[in-house]
Amino acid sequence: MLSNRLSKRVKHLRKWAKRVGTDAFRIYDRDIPEIPLLIELYADTATGALYARPYEKDDAEEERWLCAMTEAASGALNIPIESIFLKQRKKQKGLDQYERIAEKQRLVDVREGGLLFRVNVSDYLDTGLFLDHRKTRDLVRAASSGKRVLNLFCYTASFSVYAASGGAAEIDSIDLSNTYLDWAAENFALNGFETVRASPLETDAHRRINGRFRLIRADVIRFLAGAANSGLRWDLIVLDPPTFSNSKKMEGTLDVRRDFQALIDSCLAVLSPNGTLWFSTNARGFSLNHDDFPAVSVEDVGKKTLDEDFLGHTPRACYIIKK
Repeated sequence: MLSNRLSKRVKHLRKWAKRVGTDAFRIYDRDIPEIPLLIELYADTATGALYARPYEKDDAEEERWLCAMTEAASGALNIPIESIFLKQRKKQKGLDQYERIAEKQRLVDVREGGLLFRVNVSDYLDTGLFLDHRKTRDLVRAASSGKRVLNLFCYTASFSVYAASGGAAEIDSIDLSNTYLDWAAENFALNGFETVRASPLETDAHRRINGRFRLIRADVIRFLAGAANSGLRWDLIVLDPPTFSNSKKMEGTLDVRRDFQALIDSCLAVLSPNGTLWFSTNARGFSLNHDDFPAVSVEDVGKKTLDEDFLGHTPRACYIIKK
């Protein structure tokens, strides 16, 4: 069943991917209820995960089942078994989805939107490039020319690289992880952009001297508070927080369902007049109540940013908020 499904999907999606200029796309997401897998293609490799089942299954039996699925995928996709990485996905909390689960270091550079991004297909549940934001990244690029851009919870900074290619005047990319900021620097460098590691709250004059594309290690909530007090402003802000985080590096916890209004208000406090905030979340069933933000316009663009390889699935929430 899996082999037949993948053969049909890959025939259609490879033609579409060639047309739009990418070699990274999702090919399977629990299409068959009996096979609860997620599979994505990255150039000449495939990676994915087995979702937690609603019942207990012997680990050895589960491993044998995964091996069988890997063999089926290998035949259908014409990819060697050693280039397919299927992991077991359990219910995630905090930054678990970003934590290393292997040490194979299979790195692949993939194309998207005329740009290159380095992904790790072997060692994490997430590869470093969220494919469901492909269209959103392109929209941000189109809106970035001459703008001061702030990318919060930047992860590997794919939004920032798109903004740089769109002619952004300055970009600040904020994350708590040195690992991901180093990864972000690699993504910038792959596309011919130089970055600097900067302190969280330098003066505007010093920031300009220090470089246009800055990577800043900071707790986003504390960073926003300090930026507001310092009078710093950005024209375009990207806010794509984890659904939940209890990272030891930050104060307290972050829960998007609980904290979204405070987060958005903090972003609006450092958003320039006529500026734009792009807010998105993968929190299941999340919906923004426009009445919570009466002083701004809120546009739901979730469906508009759903690309071909995600059709038929519920889009993650995505909003454009304008002063």
